[in-house]
Amino acid sequence: MPAASSLVAIVDDEESVRRALGRLLRSAGFDVQTFASGVEFIHSLARSSPQCLVLDLRMPHMTGFDVQGALLEAKANVPVVIITGDDSLESRELTLGRGARAYLRKPVDEAMLLDAIQNAIGPQPSPGF
Repeated sequence: MPAASSLVAIVDDEESVRRALGRLLRSAGFDVQTFASGVEFIHSLARSSPQCLVLDLRMPHMTGFDVQGALLEAKANVPVVIITGDDSLESRELTLGRGARAYLRKPVDEAMLLDAIQNAIGPQPSPGF
C-alpha cells in the first residue's frame, strides 16, 4: 500500500482514460493529479513534483516523447511509466533508453500498472520507533 504522500501524475489526452486511471489509483491509495496535455504537466512541476508519472505517448502538440525529453533536460527526477495504444519496438526502446521504468500497452492491465507504479516509486520506509 502506498504512503499517503505518494503522488502520481497521469498525462493522457483522452478524458475517459484519465478518469479511469484516476479512479484506479485513488482506490489503491495514491494521491492523483491528471493532465490533458504534456504542456499542462510540465507547467505543474513548478508547483509540485509527483513521485511517479503515468504518461501516454501519442498526444497532440507535446507527445509523451517530448515530455520525457523535457524531464531529462530539466533533470527532473520523476520516474515514468509509459502507457500507449500505439506500441512499437522503436517506441519501447526509445522510452526505456531514456529511463522509463515500465512500458505498458493499452488497454492497460490494472495489476501490472499498479505494480509498475509501486516499483517506480520504490519501497516506502516503515515508520520508525
